[in-house]
Amino acid sequence: MRSPWLNKLSVILGPRPPVSWLFLCVVSLLALITVFGSSSSSSFDSVTSTWVPESYKNYRRLKEQAAVDYFELRTLSSGASRQRELGFCGKERENYVPCYNVTANLLFGFKDGEEFDRHCEVVGQGKWCLIRPPKDYKTPLQWPAGRDVIWSGNVKITKDQFLSSGSMTKRMMLLEENQIAFQSDAGLTFDGVKDYSRQIAEMMGLGSDSEFLQAGVRTVLDIGCGFGSFGAHLVSIKLMALCIAGYEATGSQVQLALERGLPAMIGNFITRQLPYPSFSFDMVHCAQCGIPWDKKEGMLLIEVDRLLKPGGYFVLTSPKSKPHGSATGTKIRNMLTPLEQFPEKICWSLIAQQDETFIWQKTVDAQCYSSRKQTDVPLCKGHDASYYQALSPCIIGPSSKRWIPIQNRSSSSELSSAELALHGNQSRRFL
Repeated sequence: MRSPWLNKLSVILGPRPPVSWLFLCVVSLLALITVFGSSSSSSFDSVTSTWVPESYKNYRRLKEQAAVDYFELRTLSSGASRQRELGFCGKERENYVPCYNVTANLLFGFKDGEEFDRHCEVVGQGKWCLIRPPKDYKTPLQWPAGRDVIWSGNVKITKDQFLSSGSMTKRMMLLEENQIAFQSDAGLTFDGVKDYSRQIAEMMGLGSDSEFLQAGVRTVLDIGCGFGSFGAHLVSIKLMALCIAGYEATGSQVQLALERGLPAMIGNFITRQLPYPSFSFDMVHCAQCGIPWDKKEGMLLIEVDRLLKPGGYFVLTSPKSKPHGSATGTKIRNMLTPLEQFPEKICWSLIAQQDETFIWQKTVDAQCYSSRKQTDVPLCKGHDASYYQALSPCIIGPSSKRWIPIQNRSSSSELSSAELALHGNQSRRFL
């Protein structure tokens, strides 16, 4: 006797269900078996697998990917159907940087510091090869741990150099044989980086360096990277700090800063403009950076003026910048050095001076340029030239579209849509 369930099914499907219905039922049954089988298998595997720390897996994955990427670079395409394998460079090119060759520059006749500048016309087309990483190179630690701890084998500074330099050991500490840890309170100048940054803020009339954003300071060009301590501190308070330093064959400041994950590049204040558009930075900072600001008839300060936005700040800390004489304002003004007299000619004002630190502010008053003496630095005619041009003897006035005082912007760390459009168009023009 047929069950009631079969009777109901026969009423719905009829006495003989279609073949298509039977086929659909079989396919659905197989699909259910596959889904439940795979999920149970994966669940079993997840229970029985050994737990591996996430940080270890990430570091191992990065290290493996770096090795794969490095060896894939050995093969470059030289045509639609041909490929050639690049060999490794010799040890003499371990510190090679394109367009920087001090020996060749000296033979070519460059001197007085120009031999350390970028001269692509001197360096000919050499042999194509891959520069080897340092022998004990390791994948850097992930941010933010990598900002304060780096592998000593990744930089060209030996342990003996650390121990023999008193100024270095005040700012750095060797934790182990293969690691270098940077102290957060390490001394850059005076009582430490944090105290030094707070001193600058107070000289600007701020309560602390946490108010830099409210004063319109978001981007800082740090001349002379050192060990990146000042830049690392600025990054920690949400400022964008870029450091530049001259070319060094070994022990490069730029290399050390990059290893810490800080923005840095090779750049010299010698004969050419830096590769940044005009009005790119809210502050330019120099702490004993070794730049002869009072030389070259003020051309180096003019370059700083080109980089500074209206209302921006130039912070100079150097024993040589301190004026000598009595404390009275009249006698000090009579004994000002050319460095302290020149800023007035380009519409800068000295807003604060404490110990060996001076802070100048670029004017936001467009009338200042028209009221200057005829013997002062002239205004430039035309737009910015392309990168790596010779230093210019003129300053860019308020006629530029990029003339936007930093105090007129929002205190937010993000650019407005108008600023993005303006800076985006400017960036594309320089590409």
